[in-house]
Amino acid sequence: MKIAILLPYKEDYTPKYSGAVSIHVSNLLNYSRFKLTTTIYGNTESNHYLTKNFQNIRFKSSILLSNNKRYLNKFIDTAKSKNFDLIEIHNRPSYFKSLKNNLKSKIIIYFHNDPLTLSGSKTKNERLDLIESCDFIFFNSVWTKNQFFKNLSEQNYLNKFKICYQSTKKINVNLSKKQKIISFVGKLNSAKGYDLFGKTIIRILNEFPEWKSIVIGDEPREKHIFDHKNLKILNFQKNDFVLNILKKTSIFVACPKWEEPFGRSSLEASSMGCATIITNRGGLIETTSHPIVLKKINENELYKSIKNLIHNPEIMNKFQKLNYKNFFLTHKYVSKLIDDVRKKIFSNLFSNKININRNSNLKIIHITNFNYRYFGRLQYNTGIRINNGLIREGHNVLSLSDRDIISYTRSIKDPTGEKYLNKLVDNTIDNFKPDLLILGHADRIDKKILMNAKENHSNLRICQWFLDPLSRYGPDFNKNKLRVMDKSKSCDATFITTSPDALNYRIDNSFYMPNPCDKSLDYLENFRENKIFDIFYAISHGVHRGNLRPGKNDEREKFILKLKKICKDIKFDIYGMFGREPIWGDTFINKLANSNMAINLSRGKPVKYYSSDRIAQLIGNGLLTFIHRDTKYNDFFDNNEMIFYKDINDLSEKILKYKKDKKIASKIARKGHLKYHKYFNSSLISRYIIERTFGINSKFYWDK
Repeated sequence: MKIAILLPYKEDYTPKYSGAVSIHVSNLLNYSRFKLTTTIYGNTESNHYLTKNFQNIRFKSSILLSNNKRYLNKFIDTAKSKNFDLIEIHNRPSYFKSLKNNLKSKIIIYFHNDPLTLSGSKTKNERLDLIESCDFIFFNSVWTKNQFFKNLSEQNYLNKFKICYQSTKKINVNLSKKQKIISFVGKLNSAKGYDLFGKTIIRILNEFPEWKSIVIGDEPREKHIFDHKNLKILNFQKNDFVLNILKKTSIFVACPKWEEPFGRSSLEASSMGCATIITNRGGLIETTSHPIVLKKINENELYKSIKNLIHNPEIMNKFQKLNYKNFFLTHKYVSKLIDDVRKKIFSNLFSNKININRNSNLKIIHITNFNYRYFGRLQYNTGIRINNGLIREGHNVLSLSDRDIISYTRSIKDPTGEKYLNKLVDNTIDNFKPDLLILGHADRIDKKILMNAKENHSNLRICQWFLDPLSRYGPDFNKNKLRVMDKSKSCDATFITTSPDALNYRIDNSFYMPNPCDKSLDYLENFRENKIFDIFYAISHGVHRGNLRPGKNDEREKFILKLKKICKDIKFDIYGMFGREPIWGDTFINKLANSNMAINLSRGKPVKYYSSDRIAQLIGNGLLTFIHRDTKYNDFFDNNEMIFYKDINDLSEKILKYKKDKKIASKIARKGHLKYHKYFNSSLISRYIIERTFGINSKFYWDK
C-alpha cells in the first residue's frame, strides 16, 4: 500500500526545529509495517530532514495565490502521478476538499489542535462533511475529539474515528539517579504559562539553592526574562537531547493557561519518570497517568506544589514511579494502532486487490425481473428505477432479466429454465468479470453459482435487494423470510424496505433501503392544479395475468370500503378491487394524473419504514400522500410534507380537511414531492447499495 503523509505548510521537518507533528510522524515511521511504501511531504528551507523518505515541496511564491494554496496544488500534481492508495493529512482539514475532488486515494485526517480553531472544521457543517466524506479521523486526545463533535452525534460515527495519542521512547531510567532538576519545555510564552513558571522558579531556586532548573525553548514574539545562577535557559534542541534532560529531571512543569489539545512535553516527562505538575487545560490531563494537577493557575499554587514535592521526597518518588511504571504510549504501540486502521480501511485491497470509493466506475451485473415478456406493461418497477440510477452514476451495467430468461428457455430437458439461467449467469460472470453482482428477487439463481463466482473472482462483491414485507405482521411472512435468507449468507450486503430492527430475526449485513423514485418515470406534478378525483388508490392483483384473480380477497378492500362509507363526499378513483381491473404502465400514469391525493396502504400491520413501492409512485408524482403513523415515516418527513394518520377515523377527518383546503394540500404535496426526489431518488439509492456493499460508510439521509 502506497501512503503519502502531507504535513502542514511550514511544519518544519528538521532535527533541530521539528514541531510536535513532525516528531510524531517521524517517530512512528520506523515502527510501521508500511514504512518502505510511505512518503512524507512537507516544505522546509533546510536540506537536513528527520527521515530519508521526506520529499520537500518547493515552489516560487506568487502574489496571485497564497503559498499554502500553491503548496497544496503542487502536492496534488505530484500525487496524481504517484497513484497513492492512502493520503494522510495532518492538522489541515482545509486541504481535504481539494484532495478529495482531485484524487481517488482514500484519506485519513489527523487533528493535533482544536478543530474549532482550524480552517475547514470550524463550523458544524464543515465537521459533518469531514466525518461523512473522509475514510477515517484520528484525534490526539479525547478533548480534541469532544471539540470536533460539539453539536454532532459521535454515536453515528463510532467506526470512523479513534484517539491516537502521541508517543515517545520507552527508555530505561534509574529513578535513584534522578537529579535535583526542575524542567520546563516548550514555547516561552504566557499561553504556555512560562511567565508563571519563571516567577515561581526564581522563588524556588532562592529558597532551595541545591536545586537547579533547565528551560528548553524560545519565543521571539514574547520576551519573558528570568535570571538566576541555577537557571539554565536553552533554545529549542533535538528531541534526543530533550529526552536526555528529562531522564535526569525530578520535577517537570507544564502549566499552560490555554486549552492545550494534548501536550507532548508532559507525555515525555512522564515516560522518563518525572513527577509531573500540570494544569487541567484541554487534553493535558490525558498525557500522564498520575499527574499533580494545579487547583488554580497562579504563582502561589505552583510554588506550593513544587515546594511540597521538595519537602516530601517520598511523595515525589511515588509519582515518579507511578508515571514511569504505567507509561504505555510507546512508538510501537501507537504505530500499531494506526496500522490497524490502515489495514481495516484497505481490507478489500489487501485481500482482493480492489480499491473502491464513491468515485469509482464499476462493472455491474444487475439481475432482476425487468418484465420484458409483458411488452412494457410493467415498466414502472423498482428494478428499472435502480438500473436507471446505476447508469446515471456512470457505471457499466449489464442487465439480466431472470424471469424472462426462464420463460423463454423452458424445454423438455430444462422444464423450469433454471439450468439455462444459472449457466448463463455463470458464464456471463466469467466473461464480463464484474466488480459487483446485484440481485433483486432473483430467487432462481442457485447459491452454488454465487459461491463459485466468489471463489473464482476474488474482486467480486455480491448484494441483494428485497422489496416484499418481512415482518411477522405482514403477509407471506415465512415465504418471504426464506426467500431473503436463502442468499443472505452468499451476499456482502442485503437491502430491505423494512427497518432491520423491526424484524424478530437477524439478516446479516442488512440495511434499510427506501423505495426509490426516478425522475424519468415519476415525472408528474399533480400538486400544480386541481384534479378530477380526490383520492387515488390502486392495488396490483394479478400482476402477471394483467387482470383480477377470481376468488382472491385482500384485507385492504374492507378498509377502503369502510373509508368510502365514512367519506361520502369524497371522489375515489380505485383500481384492483370492487370489480375494477388493476392498471399498469402508461394507463397507470394517466389515471394517477387525475387525482389530488392518495392513500399509501400496504398489506399487513404497519411496520417501521415498510411500504410497498407504491409510495414512490404516489409522492414521487406530486400527490398529497396519507400513510399510517406506525410506519415511522415521520423520521424522514414532517407534517408539512406528508400526512400521518393513526386509524381510519383520523384518516377520514384529514381527507375531508384537505379536500376543503386545497391550497394547503397543494403546498404539502409539493414539499413532499421535492423531498422525495431530493433524498430518495434512484441515483442516491444505487450509490447507497454500492457504498454499503463495499464497506463505504458515508452518511445518507435515511440513516437513522
